[in-house]
Amino acid sequence: MSQAVAGPATGTSTSWKGLLVQPIAILVVLVGFVVWLATAEFTATERSTLNPSDILALTGEHLVLTLESTVLVLVIGIPLGILLTRGPLRRASGTVLAVANFGQAAPAVGLIVLLAAWLGLNSWSAVVALVLYAILPVLRNTMIGVQSVDSRLVEAGRGMGMSAFSVLLKVELPLAVPVMLSGIRTALVLLVGTASLATFVGAGGLGLLITTGVNLFLPKVLVSGALLVALLALSIDWLGRVVETVARPKGLR
Repeated sequence: MSQAVAGPATGTSTSWKGLLVQPIAILVVLVGFVVWLATAEFTATERSTLNPSDILALTGEHLVLTLESTVLVLVIGIPLGILLTRGPLRRASGTVLAVANFGQAAPAVGLIVLLAAWLGLNSWSAVVALVLYAILPVLRNTMIGVQSVDSRLVEAGRGMGMSAFSVLLKVELPLAVPVMLSGIRTALVLLVGTASLATFVGAGGLGLLITTGVNLFLPKVLVSGALLVALLALSIDWLGRVVETVARPKGLR
């Protein structure tokens, strides 16, 4: 009996230890970047561009773009994915997925510029483009997660007198959580990386450092922008892994 209990505990402990490696690596790289920023020799242009207050402001803009896009992706993608697994709406799933796939298949920068020509050079054109670009993983994984639930469990719930809505909330969605969270995590990483392109429509973000480095041929600024975006994406990915581990039903851990 003691061995049977020790097995899951050890697996859970190993899982959490694995989650600690990524934030430690991110923190080490970030500290190294801060030290380099404080001690390296820069030209006047590089120093003004890599001003810590400006970097923090651009990081804030990047996070706001990502947060706004994420909220819209979740509000649209999850309910729509659930609806497309219900009754007659299943027939429309192929068409909806094709439209969502077009959003991700199109070049991200082209999509952002195209929407900017329609909605204007502002942050909302970037947000709409980011939503179209990142909604597919959430939509598809929500559908797959709900559809992969054993039909016998659904029938058992209905046989116990539960309504279709109760079965969805208490049976299907809890079992679909791991697959859904995987799609959400993928979408988050896509949003953080693609939000760098928002600078082309005047929406700000860390992409401004990258474009400045390219336009003015400032390699240090270019590398700094790319490094910060990568660290931000890895941080968001880690948070997604933590939520995925915590929110997964105990029986599936």
